[in-house]
Amino acid sequence: METCIIKSPLGFTKIVGDIDGIAQVTVLNSEEKETDIIPLELEDCAIQLKEYFEGSRKQFNLKLNAQGTDFQKSVWTFLEQIPYGKTMSYLELSKQLGDVKAIRAVANANGKNPLWIIVPCHRVIGSDGSLTGYAGGLHRKQWLLEHESPYKQQSLF
Repeated sequence: METCIIKSPLGFTKIVGDIDGIAQVTVLNSEEKETDIIPLELEDCAIQLKEYFEGSRKQFNLKLNAQGTDFQKSVWTFLEQIPYGKTMSYLELSKQLGDVKAIRAVANANGKNPLWIIVPCHRVIGSDGSLTGYAGGLHRKQWLLEHESPYKQQSLF
């Protein structure tokens, strides 16, 4: 597996993958050295993440190779279908997956998503509209949702 570190507005981001696809994208909670030369297998991912943060990309087009259980993969596949700028509650997600009683399992699978931003787990919120848990930190989840919002807050001054 190849690895690189890139800088994003939310911190340093680690990308891991190989010719079989991107296996992991995680935001780091520490200062890291950016990778000088990004491995060929990770270049497209790094470019698409940069475009996302610049606001010119709303959908990713990458070969993915996330490792997880069949159930986790089914949840992650469904997460990819939540449109840019939209949110869905954990309860709605459980219903869409066919078992409202699986809400805890769905939330757990959501929390184990290894492909930060690319598989948009940040778009899943509480039924009451609360941000609820997010592995990258609630401040990052809020930033991502505001970044994707069609309604930008304007400064009066």
